[in-house]
Amino acid sequence: MREKSSIVATVTESVVCREKIDKGCTEKRALHLDDEVKPISVMEKWLVALRPWSFTASFTPVALGSILAYKSTGEFSFTVFLATLFTALSVHAAGNLVNTYFDYMKGIDGKTSDDRTLVDKLLQPHDVAWLGTVSYFCGMVGFVILVMTSPAKMEHIALMFFGGLSSSFMYTGGLGLKYIALGDLVIFLSFGPLTVMFAFLTQAGKLSTVTLLYAIPLALNTVSILHANNTRDMDSDKKAKIVTVSILLGKTGSYILFVFLLFAPYIIFVLMGLHISPWLFLPLLTVKNVFDIERFFRSGSLRKVPYLLAQLNLLIGLLYVVGVFMTDAKSLPELVVDKIK
Repeated sequence: MREKSSIVATVTESVVCREKIDKGCTEKRALHLDDEVKPISVMEKWLVALRPWSFTASFTPVALGSILAYKSTGEFSFTVFLATLFTALSVHAAGNLVNTYFDYMKGIDGKTSDDRTLVDKLLQPHDVAWLGTVSYFCGMVGFVILVMTSPAKMEHIALMFFGGLSSSFMYTGGLGLKYIALGDLVIFLSFGPLTVMFAFLTQAGKLSTVTLLYAIPLALNTVSILHANNTRDMDSDKKAKIVTVSILLGKTGSYILFVFLLFAPYIIFVLMGLHISPWLFLPLLTVKNVFDIERFFRSGSLRKVPYLLAQLNLLIGLLYVVGVFMTDAKSLPELVVDKIK
């Protein structure tokens, strides 16, 4: 997923200072950085490459799926929850690294990109490839732990796990779905229905198609992060000859889609609050943040929007999970439909 974070600029500031001086960086700022150049440790370089700020997109659906399973069965395994979270985050991290690698190798990331891990030579391509392999291996370790601790059957866990693993790689590797305007769909499915159902399965030992409906608000919010990135990068993506939904829609169409992705979850929360439980109004506490983000997007200040959306994703997810937890299980739509035994 091509989220770009201000954390990259923060950690790599000392590395790119002299380049910024040549491109119009103020003399005062440049001198300040020159006086305080700090070496970047290996761990900090890895942190930049992993893009941990984006992990909210995996944490919130895992938490939601786990709580839905608890409301369905009345049972909760903290061990299974941690193993599921570890597995999801490992595959997510691997997907970030695959994205970094292929974007660089295809010439998409350059000196003006936010993800400058390879552009600024913080790491070499083979380092990113190695770290991605380690991340996938960690995901496999998590899978094995789940097979041993989850009440679900191994073949069902494997089906969900390898489906997620494949999508994380095929996003930019292999078919490169991101480059043919299918990235939004992949992100919607991966960080919505797939992850929520995976977490529900590992906790409850069975699947429910109803969990797909619960996943929609979080999935829409997560796609808004990608869409904001793609809208910001429209010009550079055109030069790289790749196709995104933002390019197909143009600036006006992209703004309309962004507004839909941003506000549709809140319409869903209102309906859920009215028809299921008032506790599900909780995510509405973040509505002010949404109007601020919309204003940034509309004014063209797109660089900070993805980071703000990631924060919003975490807040919405936590409030949503709390709302589901506080709701009487009998009030929730049936969660044990389409059992897989």
